[in-house]
Amino acid sequence: MRQTIPNCLVAGTVLVITCLAPPASADDVPDRPRAVHWSFQPPHRPTPPDAGTLKHRERIRNPIDQFVFHRLQKSGLDPAGEATKRTLVRRAHFDLLGLPPSPEETATFLADKKPGAWNRLIDRLLQSRHYGERWGRHWLDVARYADSGGYETDIYYRNAWRFRDYVVKSFNDDKPYNVFVQEQIAGDEIWPDNLDLDPRKVYKVSDEKRRHLEARIGTGFYTLGPQVHESALDARRLDYETMTDWVDTTASAFMGLTLGCARCHEHKFDPFTQADYFSLHAVFASARVIELPLWTAMEEADWRQAYPRVIAVERARKAYKLFEASHAGKTLTTEQARQKQNLLNAVAQSVLALPERAAGQFAVDYAGLMHQPIARVLGRRHPALIRPIHLLDRGELKKPGKLLSPALPAALARATGTPAGLKRPFGSRKQLALWLTRPDHPLTARVMVNRIWQWHFGRGLVETSNDFGKMGQPPSHPGLLDWLATRFVADGWKVKNLHRLIMNSDTYRRSSRFATEKHLDEDPDNRLLWRANRRRLEAEALWDAVHATAGTLNRAFGGPPVVPPLAADEIASLREKWHWTVSADPAQHTRRGIYIMVRRNFKFPMFEVFDTPVTSVSCPVRDVTTVAPQALWGLNNSSVIRQATQLAGRIVKEAGDKSAAHIQRAWHIVLSRPPTAEESRSALALLDSLEKTSQTELEHLPAALKKLPAARRRALAKLCLALFNLNEFAFVD
Repeated sequence: MRQTIPNCLVAGTVLVITCLAPPASADDVPDRPRAVHWSFQPPHRPTPPDAGTLKHRERIRNPIDQFVFHRLQKSGLDPAGEATKRTLVRRAHFDLLGLPPSPEETATFLADKKPGAWNRLIDRLLQSRHYGERWGRHWLDVARYADSGGYETDIYYRNAWRFRDYVVKSFNDDKPYNVFVQEQIAGDEIWPDNLDLDPRKVYKVSDEKRRHLEARIGTGFYTLGPQVHESALDARRLDYETMTDWVDTTASAFMGLTLGCARCHEHKFDPFTQADYFSLHAVFASARVIELPLWTAMEEADWRQAYPRVIAVERARKAYKLFEASHAGKTLTTEQARQKQNLLNAVAQSVLALPERAAGQFAVDYAGLMHQPIARVLGRRHPALIRPIHLLDRGELKKPGKLLSPALPAALARATGTPAGLKRPFGSRKQLALWLTRPDHPLTARVMVNRIWQWHFGRGLVETSNDFGKMGQPPSHPGLLDWLATRFVADGWKVKNLHRLIMNSDTYRRSSRFATEKHLDEDPDNRLLWRANRRRLEAEALWDAVHATAGTLNRAFGGPPVVPPLAADEIASLREKWHWTVSADPAQHTRRGIYIMVRRNFKFPMFEVFDTPVTSVSCPVRDVTTVAPQALWGLNNSSVIRQATQLAGRIVKEAGDKSAAHIQRAWHIVLSRPPTAEESRSALALLDSLEKTSQTELEHLPAALKKLPAARRRALAKLCLALFNLNEFAFVD
């Protein structure tokens, strides 16, 4: 079985990969013409297999189970039983929030014996604002989110975080996915607007204008790509690299296609030509990245009124520096010391006089330079500055061929009965966005439904979630995929309803602790979904879990990226240390992982160890490796040791001063279950042993932990560290 993934251009580098693929799977799907690849045909809702003919029909909860049980029955495989309630509450919390349940949350779910307890749990989690952080992080992988441009100089994108917060808010608001797509591709063309005040509403900005502003911020999707600093020397080269990133990412993220393979030649496997590829360049030719002010004209006037205060700050600082320079190395007289203090007071007073905020919720709270609140978004070029788009011989900028106009990929346009040609010079992005979100589009709903399934199960129904073409993997359950996609559209493209549907199925609620020799022989990868997949937490979720269990997680929402401190060995490889300027407020150092700065050429070390993705291109699924540095981080890193100490303090505070109670509470906090009798005995023996051997005093002691004798508190902290290093802690179930 051979599969060849064609030449792909990744950030300017040709990547050639050869791999293996299984044969196409069979399932109950409508008959399709064999001449057209399945994913390029509009989905039609199939009828779920007849429940009355299924062996495990008493376990069916919704049509998802009918499709899955049917495939299992055809293969002669029985499904695993349902997971325990403790497993399910932990699974649901990590799936929807990316956080472990507290002991109290677990106890509440276990005690709820009324019908519908599982539905009530799901609804409560979907209402949490932490849901948007968890699922927004998934989409940021697809959107190749980063706070810098990468390559040698790694130029900084100071407002990228506004797109991140837009994504989080969109998931929390349960924004229909078709609107989410439209906003990112063409929010400025579909909902053009400004922030003019409305005198009829007491000089406020209307809610409608706020919504339109949010749509424009969505186009920040296109401002996040990698950028070679020196490309700015050649405007044509910079435009070409930018539009290549835009077209490739649009195809990968929204259509699940490797369209970039048609950049240098006709696509080797899918029905896409170079003309298709560069016609999409033409769709984006009229767009440019701009910095959009996020305030009203009145707020700008207020800012200009206050600007002399900024001048006062700078002059006070300069006066102090001049004094320091002129008295360097000298002993100050009493009068000179008083003068120095007066200069310092002048600096402090001028800083305090600055307004804390110029522009409501959008303001940047950084008075030093009195930043204007802005967002990087897409805007329009002047018609005279729109560059013509040519088909390039072998994709080389210096070899232009025929002139091209904006157009949709011809094969997909035919599939939807749409003319391929689009408007020029303006409005083509709007047409692209509206075409992509047609109910009968063959790819858009299928691709997103598949992603959501993947983020719940660890593997999509189509495993190659960024490649629905001929060389991608075929769907394991084609009928189920089409049924979900058509229902998703009919249900208003609502993602939260899709969560409810998936999580209420028997398929989702299965145990992962099941296998027989027959199952492992016939379906070792569990493509037929006979059990739940064990999944390790992603880097950010693992960071969040450590801090949540320690009781130190700062759950503040949104804002500029935070920069936690690093050990000397962690930052040693960074040539320009000011690229990692630590956040001044220590409370920011324990924010959720989604808010930690994402630099392209210097990953947060803990995240890099645990397989955070390459952000130069859209990431369909994260790698999961098991390597020695992961264990070394868990055992030796100063930050995780500090959190283990904080966890020990939390345990003492909540459980008192008895070791047996400490062990009970520790297991409930960290693993969402009580310890077994054997685990309790082993943990008590370990505490006794550690008391005799541990000599190094702990740093950053919580007040509650100080109540224990020094040897006992050191032992308890090491036990907590051991719990952080259990596989059970790092895996969903």
